[in-house]
Amino acid sequence: MADKLKEKRFLLRLDDDLYSRLAEAADRENRSVNAHIVTILAASVKQTTFEHRQIIGQAIAGNKLNRKNGLVELSGIYYRFLIENNDPVDVAASYTVLESNGNILTLKKV
Repeated sequence: MADKLKEKRFLLRLDDDLYSRLAEAADRENRSVNAHIVTILAASVKQTTFEHRQIIGQAIAGNKLNRKNGLVELSGIYYRFLIENNDPVDVAASYTVLESNGNILTLKKV
């Protein structure tokens, strides 16, 4: 059985208009108002790494991908890379960084 996260309860005062807008948004997402507010708050305090701030979405020329050692240099840092769908490197193509996990980047051909 999974451990349930400990929750903290507190009072939150909202004006009627804000509550109505939150309730409508929660309904569109098939969530309770409480769950919707928790989702919004969790997203707002999500920690980001250097890679998420500076690397995700960046375009890379295919000829910058070193097929021999599996490394690519971005912002002065060397990363290992994986290409979406395990496709081979196309040196004539461009790639975008989809994800960063440690020092491994997931790239997608564009």
